[in-house]
Amino acid sequence: MDNANMNLTLKVWRQKDAKTAGKFETYKAENISPDMSFLEMLDVVNESLTHAKQEPIHFDHDCREGICGMCSLYINGHPHGPKRAITTCQLHMRSFHDGETITIEPWRAAPFPVIKDLAVDRSAFDRIQQAGGYISINTGGVPDANAIPIPKTIADEAFNSATCIGCGACVAACKNASAMLFVSAKVSQLGMLPQGQPERYRRVQTMVAQMDEEGFGNCTNTGACEAECPKEISLTNISFMNNDFLSAKLFRQEEVHEVKHEGA
Repeated sequence: MDNANMNLTLKVWRQKDAKTAGKFETYKAENISPDMSFLEMLDVVNESLTHAKQEPIHFDHDCREGICGMCSLYINGHPHGPKRAITTCQLHMRSFHDGETITIEPWRAAPFPVIKDLAVDRSAFDRIQQAGGYISINTGGVPDANAIPIPKTIADEAFNSATCIGCGACVAACKNASAMLFVSAKVSQLGMLPQGQPERYRRVQTMVAQMDEEGFGNCTNTGACEAECPKEISLTNISFMNNDFLSAKLFRQEEVHEVKHEGA
């Protein structure tokens, strides 16, 4: 073993599917370079398991650049691991030390059922997005969009909200498994801009209704979601969504009921 490399003990959650009870299994990760990403370390472990004719550990990944939000692992009690403002794929093994024991779990939330081992089904987020996270008007081309004056503070806030990658760390961090930070980011990024105004109040009601339908819990107001979010989405988005939701319920309720009736 290279003097700079590490030997680690992994306690990994293994589960056949959502209906089968799972348990922790212990594995050795040997000769791990500190320059490896966390997912590359798991790749090395899986190669060893495959050579030993054992079933590899199932986990989600795609871009491995902190963009897609697929790499959803709960590492040593934190979504995406001990470092702030990064995803699991951006976490490097130099964040750990030789001989350390690392506990790896999937997201723990009823709306995110386990597919297998560390991979969970986050299609609930897709259904929330489909319920209202879009605009249906013709926004024109890029020059047309740039012709609409938008105050820089609003543009910046909308852009910050739009950085949400839908990984689900906010849900995993919340003791109530609340999706308020995710939903509010999607509501805010459209509701702050002129192009999102025609459906603004319908959007917030339909997305919140779908969130409740999926079984996510209520907001705890503890801020764990913001603290663990790899894109540092602000809690102010929840305030924005709550304000729009209250306004919609007071003044736009009939409009939303009409839309639901037409779509029935």
